[in-house]
Amino acid sequence: MSQSDQPMPEASALPYSRSRQLPPYRGIVAVDAKDFTGYPAIEHGVISEAVPKVLQWSFERAGLAEVWHGRRFPASTGDGYVFGFDPAWMPFLIHPWLHTLQEVLTEFNVHSVGTVRIRLRVSLHIGPLPDSGGEFDGNGTPRNDTHRLLDSRPVKAMLAASNESITQVAAILSDRCYDDAVAGGYTGRHPDHFIEVPATVEGKRFDQRAWLYVPAPSGNLYDRRILGDAVVGEHERAQAAAAEPAAGQADGDRTGGGPVSYQADRGNINLGTVRGSQHVTNVEGGQHVSNVEGDQRVTKVRGDSFGGDYVAGHKAGTVNGNQGDTFHGDKKERRR
Repeated sequence: MSQSDQPMPEASALPYSRSRQLPPYRGIVAVDAKDFTGYPAIEHGVISEAVPKVLQWSFERAGLAEVWHGRRFPASTGDGYVFGFDPAWMPFLIHPWLHTLQEVLTEFNVHSVGTVRIRLRVSLHIGPLPDSGGEFDGNGTPRNDTHRLLDSRPVKAMLAASNESITQVAAILSDRCYDDAVAGGYTGRHPDHFIEVPATVEGKRFDQRAWLYVPAPSGNLYDRRILGDAVVGEHERAQAAAAEPAAGQADGDRTGGGPVSYQADRGNINLGTVRGSQHVTNVEGGQHVSNVEGDQRVTKVRGDSFGGDYVAGHKAGTVNGNQGDTFHGDKKERRR
């Protein structure tokens, strides 16, 4: 057969050439072991073998053995594992499976003292992928994005910033997965259990909104490596704004600067313990000031008395009436 007689490439393989049905939608779960390359090479095989065993135990304990035994296009990645499944199960993978995986890994690591310890990053995604039973099933953009999420900065930083004795699992959900399963109300976890993060991968053109979920959190979640500058900056501004009124109250200055003036209609004002300057104007009636450390300036006070426990500093201003530190007896009589 001459070259000109050879059949043309199958048109269905060419994008944008004609319309066709979407592949079936699949849930995709991928896991990676933290610091796999940091272990000696002799232990890599042990970890590669242990990861799918841990996954199987966790699915069976969570009551999801059907998902494990029915997995589609499964593959070991050396330091992890990936497979597809019916997306109807996605809410159950988010909860209770992730929580159960945390429990299984905790037990595994307790009993593996002196050998390898396994902490896992998990990514969950939903999308159309070929799944006809062929050798190359499961390949496509949703599969690629699942691995990008797994390698993204926030979920890696989450495990790095957490306590290795507490947090064994850090999961990241694609925005589509979160919208369908969590925001839609289908999973047994409230949206407030999830943290929105910018998922980026160093050296890759990948930048998507995603959601972190940690079954057993520890450490500081407000980490710029995890949440990104924008989210942490907003959190810090909110903390600063909340602290400003408290600071003003502690300083006795709710006006944002300068002294504070108090006015009362022929009554007493008791300021208690005040550190710093005090300025009181136009007070009619008696005044009681106690334990004032610093300067006190009182002007135009009309009334019965000044009384106080102790004043350190000096008093200055215009005072109508007597001024003194200590009075004995009837104070009105002393002014006659």
